[in-house]
Order: sequence, then C-alpha cells, then structure tokens
Amino acid sequence: MQSNTVVVRAVDRMDADRAAVSGLLRDYHLQTEHEKAQHGAADRLAGAELPARYQAEIDDPASAFAGAVVVVAEGHDGVVGMVVLHRAARDVEVKRLWVAPAGRRRGVAAALMAYAREHAERADAEGLRLSVWDWRADALALYRSQGFTIEPSWESRARLICLRRALR
Repeated sequence: MQSNTVVVRAVDRMDADRAAVSGLLRDYHLQTEHEKAQHGAADRLAGAELPARYQAEIDDPASAFAGAVVVVAEGHDGVVGMVVLHRAARDVEVKRLWVAPAGRRRGVAAALMAYAREHAERADAEGLRLSVWDWRADALALYRSQGFTIEPSWESRARLICLRRALR
C-alpha cells in the first residue's frame, strides 16, 4: 500500500527490519511509560529503564511477536511507523501502533490503519479492535475517524479505552 510517498508493508524477515522495528518499539514504550507517569497510570520511570516485558519486545521483536504480523511504513527517510496485528478471537487486534515524529501529519497512521483493515478483511475477521489510553486525544480522533466505536472494556488496566470497528 502507498500513501503520500509512504509504503506500508508486512515485515517478511525480521532480521532485515530488526533495527528499525526495535528503535520504533523503544520510542513507543519510552513515550508511553512517560505519559503513564504523567497521568498517574504508572510509577515514574527511573532513567531510561523499561519494564522487562517491554524491553524483551525491543531486544527480540521476532520472538515477542511470534504469530503476529508486524507492519512497517517507509518514507523517503526510512522506516517511520509500525503496527503489530494479531488475531483476537473473531477480530484482529491492533497493537503497538507508533509513528515516529518525522512521520507524523503525513498520513502514516492512516496508511497503517488501512493496511490493518485490509489484513483483517483478508483474514476473514469480523472486526478490528484496539485499546488506547484515555489521554491520547489525537489517537482517539484518528480511530473515531476510521469508524471505531467505544466497546465494553476487555482490559484490566484503568484508563484504557477499548474500541472496535466492525468489518461485516
């Protein structure tokens, strides 16, 4: 899929994209942990250390996302975004959607979401689902513009909003 000089593709061989995916995951988790601390959803981060479960994703994304589809968005300046997709019962769940600052406001997130929708349709899923922190207004606006609606929560963590978009 191509959008405004952005090419979105599934990662076929993680070794070829490992550095880019690991870098995006690190940025995603550092930002998320910082925001969680700001909004009282987690303890303050000590230095740049991340919880072990998130560091494991960064260190070995192929193992962490075995069975999932990792998708990257490339622009003229390299890989600028990613999303992880995995089957969740009747739906495909959108995980770890992240666009680097260099890729923002260029349609990268929308292109990744379009890929996610097309992937879910090819997989004969009934819908797309995701969860997002309640303070992420830009993300919520994107998901609403993509046809997602709020669903009863399947998350155990407070402040996560669960959204779903029916595909059929």
